[in-house]
This record gives sequence, structure tokens and C-alpha cells, in this order.
Amino acid sequence: MKPKMLSVVIPLLSASLSVAWAGNRTVAGRVSTPFPTLTNLAVEWLISGDDDLDATVEVAFRQAGQDNWRKALPLVRVPADCVPPEKSPVVYRWPNMFAGSLFDLRPATEYEIRLSLHDPDGGDTVQTVRARTRPVPRAAADSTVKKVNPVTFADSALTARPGDVLLLAPGYYGEFTMRRDGEPGRPIVIRSDRSHPLINSTFDSVSLEGRRHVILEGVTVNGPVSLRFAESCAVRGCTVNALYGIIAKPQPGCANCYIADNAVTGPMPWVAEGIGSSLVWGGGANEGEGIEITGPGNVVCFNRVLGYRDCISSMESLWPYDQRCFDIYNNDISVGADDGIEADFLSANCRIMRNRLTNCGMGLSGQPTLGGPVYFIRNVIYNVVICPFKLERHSVGNYFLHNTVVKVGDGFYEHHYQNEYFRTHFINNLTLGGTGAGRFGRYASSEGPAGLAVVLPGFNETCSFEYNAVGTVGTPFAGIIGRQRFGSLAELDRLTGGHNRQVGIEVFAGRVDFPDPAFPEREPADLRPAQGSAVVDAAKRLSDVNDDFTGAGPDIGAHEYGRPPEHYGPRPPGVDEETLWEERQKRIAKCYSLPEH
Repeated sequence: MKPKMLSVVIPLLSASLSVAWAGNRTVAGRVSTPFPTLTNLAVEWLISGDDDLDATVEVAFRQAGQDNWRKALPLVRVPADCVPPEKSPVVYRWPNMFAGSLFDLRPATEYEIRLSLHDPDGGDTVQTVRARTRPVPRAAADSTVKKVNPVTFADSALTARPGDVLLLAPGYYGEFTMRRDGEPGRPIVIRSDRSHPLINSTFDSVSLEGRRHVILEGVTVNGPVSLRFAESCAVRGCTVNALYGIIAKPQPGCANCYIADNAVTGPMPWVAEGIGSSLVWGGGANEGEGIEITGPGNVVCFNRVLGYRDCISSMESLWPYDQRCFDIYNNDISVGADDGIEADFLSANCRIMRNRLTNCGMGLSGQPTLGGPVYFIRNVIYNVVICPFKLERHSVGNYFLHNTVVKVGDGFYEHHYQNEYFRTHFINNLTLGGTGAGRFGRYASSEGPAGLAVVLPGFNETCSFEYNAVGTVGTPFAGIIGRQRFGSLAELDRLTGGHNRQVGIEVFAGRVDFPDPAFPEREPADLRPAQGSAVVDAAKRLSDVNDDFTGAGPDIGAHEYGRPPEHYGPRPPGVDEETLWEERQKRIAKCYSLPEH
């Protein structure tokens, strides 16, 4: 007998089911700003009506108490839908709404957000809401520092109080399970003093399961760090060596946690035999997850993750739990034999930004996205051997903005052929494919040899493709859009939104080696654009995404000409989200002083 399908409505959004049907006219419902993170805010506006999908919501924002408003990206129209039963063992549903994000905000700051809804069929309205970003997790200003060692640590941890800092002497601490909670603004901090340059405070494993307001900082863990059931906890500046590194699974995972500046290393080598989800390496299973969590409001940033099947991953199929407002940014990822970032079964307002991915089977996975919007912004992908983007199982609501890709085989490639995806938008991306694909070039051989500039057979009338720069190295300029072939830039523009550019390897400022062959392992490449190249000043303006451009306009791809590359992986001491926000504000102020702005 066929098993009965489960049906799940994404939590906190089921209230939309009680809003009356309204036809083409939009009836505004509840506005919420769920799960603020340190630097991003989400807006979800439930509606009924707008059956013809022609309503829009413009967004402006400002810090509370300031005078000037800034434009943000419009909210995204998210029609009610679900993942079809044949694509998932659980039927995930999402409601009728608008949703969207504000990016790169100041931590611990209140913002006013003005939402202007317009529908030609009626229902225009303006609402203003307030939301506050979270602070950077840190010890209380009046914290009590208690020096401990492997002998005294267990008793000190059992009696720790909110505001305590347990400063760990170098030594071996074995397996550890935390039993005490901190309080908002007064976390309990477990910190290595790092007083000895060669010996750290070392654990076999650390469990923060079920804890609230606890920070683990600077220790070495030769085993997993568990965050299941944790809320508002942080793992920062640690060295984790394990087959499963920092983990919060299965349901309900963790909520509002901060995983930052860690070095997480697994055993997976960069070998052809290990690529993909079903192959094996060295006689063993292709397995291992670097950072794998589920739950809302979590932030995974500035980590170095190396040597896993999936380096950073959400949960999929039966196991996701309310995967909203999930931030993954500025991580340095290498040797992800299946996916560099497996962002599967994410729903509204998840943000995957400014990550560097090198030597991976596949780059960014969204199989599926549950209505979205899920934003993939300014990620740099070098030497993936199958596809940079994986959109499977009825993926809905993806935004690929300003990403840069250089890889063997098909360049702008979204994986399998048997699945359409919907309401997915590719804008301002730079990709190069070419020779050297071998058996990894494409799963379907019916489309001819690999090495095409663009292969997007799942593309359809709900999607857009514009202001992208695409090309090949050593293979003809050609491709496939929605099952239609093209052999020139003019034909590509005819099939899409236009304004695209054809480029070659010379688009980059420095020497970039095309990664043919893909093995052995390659160092990350500097993929900043060359002065005067076809991508400079050629991107579409996107408010709150590329406001901090140089020159006459934003550049296509992940990098702006003349600007140092982003910082990927663990930050030096003294650099945090507040510091980075201040730097970006200086760049934005310079752009807004230009006459054309």
C-alpha cells in the first residue's frame, strides 16, 4: 500500500488560511518581521486576493529617528503553493503573501520600514513597521571571569551563573555537556584563554543541546559540537575536526544561533571518485557534514569549512523545521564533494551571500526552495565540476544576483533536465564554462557535448534572465534556455530579458587559470574584473544590493572593479559586523553623492 503523504504548513504563516478570498483585488492582512538576524531583516505580509498577480509592494527604510529614507528591493510576490507530492515525502505548503529582506544593516539597531502596496484592481495601502536587528553575541560588560582548568572545569560549569566567563587553561577536557543557561545580554561564556601558542583547550565533543544564551569560544573540538534544541547560543572562533562538525539536527534544530569564525575540517579528499551524492571514496561512504542545522533565525558566517560531502547544509525531505531567515555569508568553503552549500527546503527570507566556494561537486543547491524568496548574492564559485546552481524538486522563489562562476563543462548550469523551477531570477551574474567536463559535465547526454555557456532547460515564463555576462573557454558560445537552443548573444537576448554580455577569461584583472583539469585541488582564484572589461558599470541597479558600487554604475558579477576582495573565513581580532557595516556606509555615501543617483 502506498504510504500516506504528510502535509506541513510553514509555521507562523498558517494564519493566512483564515484571510478571505478576494479575487483580483488585494486585501492586506498581517505584517510581520520574523526572526531578525544581526545584519538582515525580514518582512512577510499576508494577503488574500491578487489572483492576477499584478500587485506590487515598494519598500523604503531608515534607522529609527533619522530623516532620510532609502529604497530597498521590492517585496516578492509569493503565491500560495506547495511542493508536489511526487517531489517530497512531506507536502510543504506556503501561504499567499509578499515577502522580502533588508540587507547589511547595523546590529542592535531599530529600523522603520515603509511598505507601499499598489494593485491596479484595488486595495492600495501603506503600512510602516519597526524591527530591530540582533546584537553581536559577546560577554556582558560586567562579566565575572573565572579561571578554570581540566580539574576544576566540570564543577565550575555546573555552578556557572548568567554573566560568567569560564576562562579555560590549555589542556584536555574530554567530552562535555553544558547544563546551565545564561540570560539575554548576560550569556555564560566558555572561552579558551589561548595563553600558550601551541596548546589549546581541547575537547572530544561539546553538547550545548537545549541551552540558552551560552557562547563557546576559541576551543578545539576533535568531534561534534551539538546545538540541537539550543536558542540564542554562539559557537565562535573554534577549531572543529570531525566527520560531523557543528550540528543541530534533526527537528527542531536550533533557533537564533550564531556560528562564526570557526575552522571546521573533515576527512573528505578532493578526488574524482568522491564527487556526487551516490559515489564512494577510498572504499568508504561519501559522507560527512561540516555545519548542518535546521531551524529559524540562524547565522552561519566567516567560517572556513573543508573536506565534507556537504560543507554547509540545511536539512531536507522529512527533517526541515521552519527554515526561515537563515543567513549564510562570507564563509570560505572548499572540498564539498556533493554540495558546497546545500540550501535545500529553505522558505522565506533566507540569505546566502558573499561566500567563496572552491573545489566542489556542486555549488549552491536549492532543491527545492519553498516559495522563497531565497537570495543567493555575490557568491564566488571556482572549480565546481558538475553545476554551480542546483534547482530541483519544484524549486520556487530563488534570486541569483551578482554571482561569479568559473568551471569546467557547462557554465551557467542548473543541474538536471527533468525538473522545472519557478519564479527564479538570474540577474547580474558572471559565468564561464568550457573544456574539461569529462563524465561530470552533464547528467543528460541528449543535449550534446558539455561546455556550453548556458544550460537552463528548467527555465520558463515565470523566470527571468537579464544583465548576465556569460562565456566559454575552448568551446563554442552556445546554450539552452527552456529547451530552446541559441548560438549567439543576440539569440540569447531574444530568449530572455536581454542586456546580457558575452565574455571570455580576459574579463578578469589578474591571471586566472581555467580549471581544466579539475583535479588535483586548486587554490581559490582572484576573480575581480579587469578595468574597462565588458562587465564594468554594466549591471542592473538593484536597491540595497549594489548601492555601494564604484565608477558610473555597478559591475556584473560578485566583485566591483577597484575594490579589494571580500574577506572569506575567520576574521582577524577586532573585526565584527559593526565594523563591516561602518565600512559599507562610507561606500554607499560616496555612491549617493554621484549626480545620477
